[in-house]
Amino acid sequence: MRSIRKIKEMEFDISYTSKEITPWGGMVFLKQMLQKIGFRELIEQNTDLPQSGSNRGYKTSTIIESFITSIWCGANRFLHTEVTRHDIALGKIFDWKNTPGQDTYKRFFGKFTQAKNHHVSQYFYSWIFDNFKFDNFTLDIDSSVMTRYGVQEGAKKGYNPSKKGRPSHHPLIAFIADVKLVANMWLRSGDTSSANNFLGFLEDTLSKLKNKTVSLIRLDSGFFQSDILDYIEFKTMDYVVAAKFTQPIQRLIAASNNWILLDTGIEICEQMYQSDSWIKPRRLVIVRQRIKDRPKAPGKQLGLFAEEEIYKNYRYSAYVTNLKFAPAEIWRLYRGRGDAENRIKELKYDFGFDSFNLKDFYATEAALTFAMIAYNLMALFRTFVLQEKTQKTLSTLRYRNFAIGAYFEKVNDKLVLKIALSKKRRAWFSGLWNYSKVFDYPFDVAFA
Repeated sequence: MRSIRKIKEMEFDISYTSKEITPWGGMVFLKQMLQKIGFRELIEQNTDLPQSGSNRGYKTSTIIESFITSIWCGANRFLHTEVTRHDIALGKIFDWKNTPGQDTYKRFFGKFTQAKNHHVSQYFYSWIFDNFKFDNFTLDIDSSVMTRYGVQEGAKKGYNPSKKGRPSHHPLIAFIADVKLVANMWLRSGDTSSANNFLGFLEDTLSKLKNKTVSLIRLDSGFFQSDILDYIEFKTMDYVVAAKFTQPIQRLIAASNNWILLDTGIEICEQMYQSDSWIKPRRLVIVRQRIKDRPKAPGKQLGLFAEEEIYKNYRYSAYVTNLKFAPAEIWRLYRGRGDAENRIKELKYDFGFDSFNLKDFYATEAALTFAMIAYNLMALFRTFVLQEKTQKTLSTLRYRNFAIGAYFEKVNDKLVLKIALSKKRRAWFSGLWNYSKVFDYPFDVAFA
């Protein structure tokens, strides 16, 4: 008979300390970056931002900085911002006399109007791109469905694949693929189509980029429209746009016999195609992937020929483009657009993109605009301070770089932040700390 060994329970008491301890000691890196780029001064110079009507009210810079910082620390809804509110040491790191709570943020964003949102977003986005020593951007534009469960203005029933029948918002988002930054965001009601007011959004995005050149624009099939293609060509931009599988395009694909083998189970060809609504023919690159060889391959089957056995074996993709590159290069370029979908996922999971919502439509748009700014500032940190080839998500950085215990202590009349870190990691922390102090802008990126 086996004997049962009794496990001795660890006994301990608890006590309390008045030391101002924070679990977010690594936020000093971001504080240094914000200081170097003059972010607080940038806020204070913007006259379109709502101001406190009382001397006892919070500074606008404090409201914005603390809201953004709460997102970096894990808040993805207003209630979660209370966590940083009571962190006195974190407030000292950022030099906030007092840290606002969720009600302050709600009141602040409630002061925004459509006009304020336009001017403020123009101001902050343009500042970033004005300070980039880089041109010839690749622009990815996409829409996203954000399901709503309360009563929010603009939350309406429309296309919602994950929660059919639920009200939603349907924003447009523009990304600069080369530097993984958000270039623009418009909140829209849930009953709008993907392409609704796309041309206005594109024009607004280009105005935020100012004198920067967009050398390539990539769009999914939701934007496969004659007026969009015409406008992009009018702006003399190159493009790769996924085609909708209309009946004429399906017939064109079925009739294609000039397939070139790229790899096991992958073939590619190209055709000229002119829709009835087009004033001219355009180049169409077509890819088919054999399901037997590539069961997880993306694409669609030809529903028009569902009964014909040969077409059941493949999934197809098609792209209209004005580029003259080889068909395989066109396909490779479009696949790079998949990173925009990853960015939207990160915005939702790590930056509260689908959960910072208020009853008023423009208040919600304002809150989400500053969530975008939080994202862009983190992107600057990843690219220019960390300088890592593989960019980590915020959730990874949060627990690798930022969640480090620390407390303030006076040493020889000087306030010192004591970092709770093992000896093995101290050299890493000191190196990053020293670099974050010398980091500066304009932002200069060398692309391979």
